Amino acid sequence: MRTKSLKKNKINVITLGCSKNVYDSEVLMGQLKASGKDVVHEQEGNIVVINTCGFIDNAKAESINTILEYADKKERGLVDKVFVTGCLSERYRPDLEKEIPNVDQFFGTTELPALLKALGADYKHELLGERLTTTPKNYAFLKIAEGCDRPCSFCAIPLMRGKHVSQTIEKLVKEAEGLAKNGVKELILIAQDLTYYGLDIYNKRNLGELLEALVKVEGIEWIRLHYAFPTGFPMDVLEIMKREPKICNYIDIPLQHISDSILKSMKRGTTKEKTTKLLKEFREAVPGMTIRTTLIVGYPGETQEDFEILRDWVQEMKFERLGCFTYSHEENTGAFDLVDDVPEDVKQDRANEIMEIQSQISWDLNQDKIGKTFRCIIDRKEGEHFVGRTEFDSPDVDNEVLIDASKHYVKTGEFVMVKITDATEFDLYAEPV
Repeated sequence: MRTKSLKKNKINVITLGCSKNVYDSEVLMGQLKASGKDVVHEQEGNIVVINTCGFIDNAKAESINTILEYADKKERGLVDKVFVTGCLSERYRPDLEKEIPNVDQFFGTTELPALLKALGADYKHELLGERLTTTPKNYAFLKIAEGCDRPCSFCAIPLMRGKHVSQTIEKLVKEAEGLAKNGVKELILIAQDLTYYGLDIYNKRNLGELLEALVKVEGIEWIRLHYAFPTGFPMDVLEIMKREPKICNYIDIPLQHISDSILKSMKRGTTKEKTTKLLKEFREAVPGMTIRTTLIVGYPGETQEDFEILRDWVQEMKFERLGCFTYSHEENTGAFDLVDDVPEDVKQDRANEIMEIQSQISWDLNQDKIGKTFRCIIDRKEGEHFVGRTEFDSPDVDNEVLIDASKHYVKTGEFVMVKITDATEFDLYAEPV
C-alpha cells in the first residue's frame, strides 16, 4: 500500500520595487524563519509570496506580469500556492482579486500578521528589527520611517503606504546593533522622507539625533542617507556629516524638477531659487560631498521652456549622481486631474537629453579621480572583477569600482584602499594599494 509522502513546504519570497520593499521582504522572511519555516529569496519554492510595487506604470506592469507568471505555474501544478502583498496589492486589491482569481490571497502593506497566519506562521513581536537580509553581507537597509505626509501631486505613495510614522531611536539603534553583530558594516537609511523623521514622535525633525546615536554602534563603519525631501531639511545633519567620519559624504535628495511653474503644480513647496540655495549650502557645509537626485520630465503642462530651464540647470549644477524618469499618470493622485499632454516620445527624448548631459558630467568627474586613492567596500566578485564602491556610491544605482581579479585578490565584505587607474562614465577601474 502506497503512503502519500509529506512534502515539506518551502516559501519563496519574490521582491519587486524599491529598497523599502526589500526591507519588508527581509522582515517577513525573519518572521517565517522564527516560526520554523523553510524560506528562500527568489529561489525555488512550492509556496510563493510576491511583494509587489505599484508606484508607476512600468513597475505595475512588472508586478502584474510576475503575478500572472506564478498564477500560471500554479495552474500547471509547478507551485502549490501563490500569495501577493505590497504596494500594488494595497492599491488595487479588488481589481486584482477579480482579474487574477488563481492567487490564493492578496494582502496590503500593513497586513504582515495576516499574511504570516496564511503561511502558517505567528507574528512574533519580540523579533523587533530582526530579519533575514537579502543584500550582500556588508550592507543593509535601515527603514527609519514608513509612509509620507507630503502632498506631491504626482505621487501615489501615501495611498499605498499611509501617513508618516517614525521608528524610535531606541528601536533603530537596537536593530543596527543586531545587523552589526551579523557582519553588516554599512547602513543605508531609507524612508519615504528622511527630512520629516521624528516630527510625529519627538515634535521636531530629529534625523541629527538619530545619526548621533547610530555612529556609536560598534561595527558600523558607514551610514548613508537616502531619500531626503528638500523642504524643511534639518541643516544640523550637515554639521554632523562633516564631523562624523562614519557618515558618508553623500545624500540622495529627489528634486523632481526646477521650473517654478512645474514645482508649484507638483506641490513641492519650494522654488528654483530656494532649491539652488539649499544645494549651495550643502556643498559649502560639506566640501566634496556627493549629491544624488532624481528628476521627472513630461509632467502635465511641461512646456519646452520648462524643460530647457531644467536642462540648463542640470548642466549648471553638475550633480555627482542623477537619474531621470518620464512622468507616469497615476490615478487618485493630484496630477491625475490634469491632462497628460506631453506625448510619450517627447517625454522619452527629454529624459534622454538629460541623461546625455549627466553622462558627460559623470565622465568629467570620474576622470578627475584617476590617480587618486579611495577607501572602498568590496560587495561581490562578478566575472573577472571584484566589484566595490567608494563612500560616494550607493549599491545598484551609482558608480562601481572594478578590480581585476586575475591580478589582485581582495576579500568581499571588507574595506580596502584602492588607487583609481582608469574611468568611464559610470565605472572606476582600480588596484589595491
